[in-house]
Amino acid sequence: MQMKFPGGSSVELPLSEPERSIWPDVLKDVCVCLPQHWEAFRYITEIFILVPALLGLKGNLEMTLASRLSTAVNVGKMDSPIEKWNLIIGNLALKQVQATVVGFLAAVAAVVLGWIPEGKFQMSHAVLLCSSSVATAFIASLLQGIIMVGVIVGSKKTGINPDNVATPIAASFGDLITLAILAWISQGLYNCLDSYSYVSTLVCAFFLCLTPLWIVISSKHPASRTLLYSGWEPVITAMVISSIGGLILDKTVSDPNLAGIVVYTPVINGIGGNLVAIQSSRISTHLHFHSAPGEVPEEAKGCYYPCRTFCGSGANHRSAQVLLLLVIPGHLIFLYTIHLMKSGHTTLTPIFMAVYLAAALLQVLLLLCIADWMVHSIWRSGKDPDSFSIPYLTALGDLLGTALLALSFHFLWLIGDQDSDVGD
Repeated sequence: MQMKFPGGSSVELPLSEPERSIWPDVLKDVCVCLPQHWEAFRYITEIFILVPALLGLKGNLEMTLASRLSTAVNVGKMDSPIEKWNLIIGNLALKQVQATVVGFLAAVAAVVLGWIPEGKFQMSHAVLLCSSSVATAFIASLLQGIIMVGVIVGSKKTGINPDNVATPIAASFGDLITLAILAWISQGLYNCLDSYSYVSTLVCAFFLCLTPLWIVISSKHPASRTLLYSGWEPVITAMVISSIGGLILDKTVSDPNLAGIVVYTPVINGIGGNLVAIQSSRISTHLHFHSAPGEVPEEAKGCYYPCRTFCGSGANHRSAQVLLLLVIPGHLIFLYTIHLMKSGHTTLTPIFMAVYLAAALLQVLLLLCIADWMVHSIWRSGKDPDSFSIPYLTALGDLLGTALLALSFHFLWLIGDQDSDVGD
């Protein structure tokens, strides 16, 4: 991949297939700091609590759907045009229902986590949060769903395994779309807050009123009817976990000395979530091919131990090794790009890079181990890992990434590796 810079200079970045699949994250990561200085984000800082929860929709909905359709492609369930479109339409309608509900609940969580502990509450700000969250979740989910279906169908036609590309590509562009929509809608509603205060209420009511329509459509397709009633547990639980990560981000950003974390949070969370989603989808497809629901391969029986994830010659062992090895070179590319584009003011000192890379490596190491244990446990219980594992894993990735990054910035500040203009 060739990257051009002002002045005509360029650099060639040789990327492997997994690296190409996570590269779009940098497009979103290097510009996430821009809305940080908009009025809506400065005066209603609880919007930052929404960021991990709404970006977590990629794990709750988009990446879960991508994993389900990837498995359907690999096992031949999308060979028939009728069956293919039934799967697509039913799942897209289900995704809109879940996006609306999760967007509303994320706003409620932001109100509870952000304001009630401090004893402050403004109804107009609460309505703005609900409207921004529901509208962002609905619009972003619809756009991401269209992109994701295109990637799945395109992968099938070109003979590429969708497990390797569909999930991370859909998630990466999903982050970019979600951040852009949240920023513009929040700022637009904030501008209307004084003159047209009713606009926020109308926007929220409009998208909530569309929910029954999507319920009717999704209930007509057998593939999505079951999940319409049983697929809420991982989605809502993952949203709560992501909101806790958002609370950590909100409190850290509120400290002027640590505000630079906002640039790097989507980097570490996006890469970690994408890498573990690839591994989860691959393990799930392997189980669908070689085991009956409720039964696990011999090597996965017994108590779990971390070496089981990385030590071995199986396809899943090799993919775990490759994904772990991608962490450091991948993050180095992203850090260098952020530095060149001047998207953050935190100086890339050797100490900062060492601490940051250690946090990123620990995050992915833990996520890959958790994924191996979780996917096999869900399969052993008779449930489909495609629908249950990725929401938990990406939410845990958001929480681990944000927490480890916050600890890293606190550690760097304590030892004196700090900038006077951090987060400017």
